[in-house]
Amino acid sequence: MENKNVKPTAILLLHCQDQPGIISEVTKFITDNKGNIVYLDQYVDREDGMFFMRIEWELDGFLIPREKIEDYVKTLYTQRYGLTFKLYFSDVRPRMAIFVSKMSHCLYDLLARWKAGEFNCDIPCIVSNHEDLRYVALQFGIPYYVWRINKDHSNKAEVEAEEMKLLAEKKITFIVLARYMQIISDEMIDKYPNHIINIHHSFLPAFVGAKPYHQAWERGVKIIGATSHYVTAELDAGPIIEQDVTRITHKDTPESLVLKGKDLEKIVLSRAVTKHIERKILTYKNKTVIFS
Repeated sequence: MENKNVKPTAILLLHCQDQPGIISEVTKFITDNKGNIVYLDQYVDREDGMFFMRIEWELDGFLIPREKIEDYVKTLYTQRYGLTFKLYFSDVRPRMAIFVSKMSHCLYDLLARWKAGEFNCDIPCIVSNHEDLRYVALQFGIPYYVWRINKDHSNKAEVEAEEMKLLAEKKITFIVLARYMQIISDEMIDKYPNHIINIHHSFLPAFVGAKPYHQAWERGVKIIGATSHYVTAELDAGPIIEQDVTRITHKDTPESLVLKGKDLEKIVLSRAVTKHIERKILTYKNKTVIFS
């Protein structure tokens, strides 16, 4: 739950080739400008020789105006260290759009956690290709928008154009696919790179595509899982954020696997959404670095 007494902070996520002096330079920049560092976590990928860091500091008393911080970081370190970075502010709440079809379990879980104050974000809209879950949106007082997609997908481009218009109007910063049973176009993915979170009902890369629980039952596996990942143009192959598993036995049926899997899906998706909202995910190539 958001603590109203916590001072606003700046959050810097960065990565570059590993080299001496990066931590010292960044922390010196902050402390020299009267910033109080409240979080620092870093990781070195020794295989690729890459350095990753998340650092957060209080803005109260910081000498550089918040609107100038990005320019300072870019000027000081982008050329010198080949730095790639993202800057966020803790008092700027992410704005999440939820996309759904007919299954309610993930939607209910997300909205209940949001209502309880677990997610420090706004949810301006829920988007669907079916009317089925409008009653859920009404319970939580969130606008619900429906665009039906023809079976032959002949109107899909038109529908997505309308959805993109809505997302822009609502100033959406990231999208959560809560068992939304449609493939997202490359255009939308390009508009929200590493900002569309999906939940897949299997332990990827196993059992991609449709009916993974039935595939798992037919294969006779002893565990099933769920995976939350960022959406990329390649189906079910984006950077993985969170995964979990549960054990099953020969006594399970495809139906019981679905029930067990739904519990996993809710937990795994909520963990991924939490990390994204907290700005604790850094993507590199097709992987994620998840800061503690």
